[in-house]
Amino acid sequence: MKWAIVLCAVVALSECIIQVPLIKGKSARESLEEQGLWNEYRGKFPFNPTRFDDQNLYVSSEQMTNDADLAYFGVISIGTPPQSFTVIFDTGSSNLWIPSVYCSSAACANHNRFNPSLSSTFKNAGKSLSIQYGTGSMTGFEGFDTVVVGGIPVKNQIFGLSQSEAPFMAHMKADGILGLAYPGLAASQATPVFDNMMTQHLVNQDMFSVYLTRNSAVGSMVTFGGVDPNHYQGQIAWIPLSSQMYWQITVDSVTVNGQIVACNGGCQAIVDTGTSNIVGPQADISSMARAVGAHSANGDNVVNCNNVNNMPAMVFHIHGQAFTLPASTYVRQSTYYGCRTGLQSSNSDLWILGDIFIRQYYSIFSRAQNMVGLALAR
Repeated sequence: MKWAIVLCAVVALSECIIQVPLIKGKSARESLEEQGLWNEYRGKFPFNPTRFDDQNLYVSSEQMTNDADLAYFGVISIGTPPQSFTVIFDTGSSNLWIPSVYCSSAACANHNRFNPSLSSTFKNAGKSLSIQYGTGSMTGFEGFDTVVVGGIPVKNQIFGLSQSEAPFMAHMKADGILGLAYPGLAASQATPVFDNMMTQHLVNQDMFSVYLTRNSAVGSMVTFGGVDPNHYQGQIAWIPLSSQMYWQITVDSVTVNGQIVACNGGCQAIVDTGTSNIVGPQADISSMARAVGAHSANGDNVVNCNNVNNMPAMVFHIHGQAFTLPASTYVRQSTYYGCRTGLQSSNSDLWILGDIFIRQYYSIFSRAQNMVGLALAR
């Protein structure tokens, strides 16, 4: 697999458009279903997007969700000489962290681990780091080193090195997380990777964009420093942020068959590559599920696979424009568990527009304008 495509301006070789390919692999859920372990796992580690419940928690620790459906990973390297890791490029968090050789948890045993003693450029930051999960935590410490993203070195980047990890992480495919949200969300006041890319003049524009393939294992891409016209069609709809911590926007309403079924009067939502589904308040998610003909079973909103072609679209009305999700985009079919919608409820009023939404709409994250751009994905 190619690690990156780098396009640099002739007049300023230091400022580039950097493209990092993402692999679409099996999610933890798919692997567990194949092994007949999904029900046991779901009982032990129920999905809980706790990181979105209380922003006061971010003063001392970063919150992460235990989303077993995440399937898109990219490769970065850290240190001199470089040590490689797969990470989730996560617009719902701001810290970079990976497992370290000092971690003896089962979750670290089956992932790549960073060895600081093998890097001539590593410096210990002298700070501890704690990341809370819905069902456990990751603890470790912070250090500085060169992080290579898409072939471009980001110097003196702070990152977390885990010393213990929650048991469910053993089932996750990626080694770690590369957060792409705002600095205000970062634990320990760590500077996010993209902020250093901007400060070090490594990108052509202060924006990045995400393209996620629907079915293909290859083709997904994060583009730093610009947009890729090959990945979208039509016009880009620019939506101002309502808060600069997450990539947070205002949704006016959600309709099915022309009727408002959720978010009546408006609601807040984040565009989040680190969540696989559409997540919202329980009452609204139940209303949406009923409207499309789904019913609750074993924690999922399930449908008859034979009815998918006749199911209605969901329409998210945002900043005066309609963003339509046909049933083919929000229904997933499992070999073992039939068809389910990508609708999940939480105890928070903050909605999450996850990978289901981003697969349909090429998503652009502009730090220069503090806006999200959405365009129909190719």
